[in-house]
Amino acid sequence: MNPMTQDAVRIALVGIGATAVMDAWLALLKRAGVPTLNFAFIGRWAGHALRGRWKHDAIAKAPPVAAETALGWLVHYAVGISFAGVMAGVGGIAWMRSPTLLPALAVGVGTAVAPLFIMQPAMGAGIASSRTAAPVKNCLRSLANHAVFGTGLYLAATGLQWISP
Repeated sequence: MNPMTQDAVRIALVGIGATAVMDAWLALLKRAGVPTLNFAFIGRWAGHALRGRWKHDAIAKAPPVAAETALGWLVHYAVGISFAGVMAGVGGIAWMRSPTLLPALAVGVGTAVAPLFIMQPAMGAGIASSRTAAPVKNCLRSLANHAVFGTGLYLAATGLQWISP
């Protein structure tokens, strides 16, 4: 495998691993009774976006799309891989081979910009959850979830470094 392909595979695996860490965190929260992401709504939004509708007043009231839950999970992991690409861009591919926690946490928290300023407004929740009943609580949850994703970037890159230096 050529070095460029190796780097792309490494980025994809780190993104998948980091997203899985975030999903484990979300499963723990859900088990504790804390509301978490509804991947069907992400898939619904993506399905409508593919048809040209990017913004909704309330995604829960938008017509369902075929296989929206599966589409939501696919989008979720594709975004995780993309964010790992951002990590590689910020830290360089050298970071992927010799990861440190602080840059991963910074990138992870930085990725919270996507839900707060893109996804939430597009799905009808307003900028930074401003149209929800508890905007501050929801923003803090997003930041915490994305800090966990950043930790996942570090853990996945560290695990991959251990398996394949």
